[in-house]
Amino acid sequence: MVPAQRRGFSDLSGWADDDHVAALSAYRMTCDLLGPDWPKPDHADARRFFEQCFVPIELGPPPGLITGYYEPEVDGRAAPDADFAYPLCAPPVDLPSDRPWFSRTEIESGDLLAGRELVWLSNPVEAFFAQVQGSVRVRLGDGSIRRYGYAAKNGHEYRSIGKELTRRGIGGAGGISADGIRDWCRANPDAVPELLRHNPSFVFFRQLDIDPATGPIGTAGCPVTAMRSLAVDPDVTPLGAPVWVEGGPLAILMVAQDTGSAIRGAQRGDVFCGTGADAGHIAGDMRISGRLVTLFPHALADRITS
Repeated sequence: MVPAQRRGFSDLSGWADDDHVAALSAYRMTCDLLGPDWPKPDHADARRFFEQCFVPIELGPPPGLITGYYEPEVDGRAAPDADFAYPLCAPPVDLPSDRPWFSRTEIESGDLLAGRELVWLSNPVEAFFAQVQGSVRVRLGDGSIRRYGYAAKNGHEYRSIGKELTRRGIGGAGGISADGIRDWCRANPDAVPELLRHNPSFVFFRQLDIDPATGPIGTAGCPVTAMRSLAVDPDVTPLGAPVWVEGGPLAILMVAQDTGSAIRGAQRGDVFCGTGADAGHIAGDMRISGRLVTLFPHALADRITS
């Protein structure tokens, strides 16, 4: 069992300065996923609602690792041509639920997703990053935008190509950013396929019909909100729970509304940073040593810490 320590709201550095109304708006999106012990928002002041209805619980010992993810926006085509030859694909019809399917290398070398292509991108690295992020907006040649979100994966363990490049001595002591990976791939195009196949995990997509003003759909089933939605390990942190994120420039109440292959453990969180290139730069540079403090209703807090 993960160690659990009670904390007070006064222990949360920056708590009084946060926008609790924005946090409550995010919490409303998924609070119905939680059990009857979890309070539903009323018309009370947002800060008072959190302080009266919840207890801050630190699950696991900090420091934790806080990173960022985003929704890419890239050019694409509905059909392949000489410039757009790298597809995002729907799941295969025979994808098993009880064991891994074929690896990335086997999928690509055997053309195992022929006929399952949804849209075509111009760059294998951007297609790869769309899989890593789990969502993407694609601008077609006629100016329209299609949105695609996570549908399934092949069941193989995720392996970071950034860590692989760092292992090879590429990048600084703190690792290599997403932009750094792109720069290396542009400078070494012949080595790109081998690098991408270092990650055997493969993500499949589905086309989404959602309001263009909203974020992509998270694991909790609702659109995620920039700088208010957090990807967590659902084996530790309940989806829908408020989570205080503190470290570096961050001192903000978020809501656990998403998951990720690399997000494991109590003190591990991935912040949704928004859509497009600017959000991508923020997410790519985010690697913060900090802590996560989950807000639990009183009854659950008593059980966890007794």
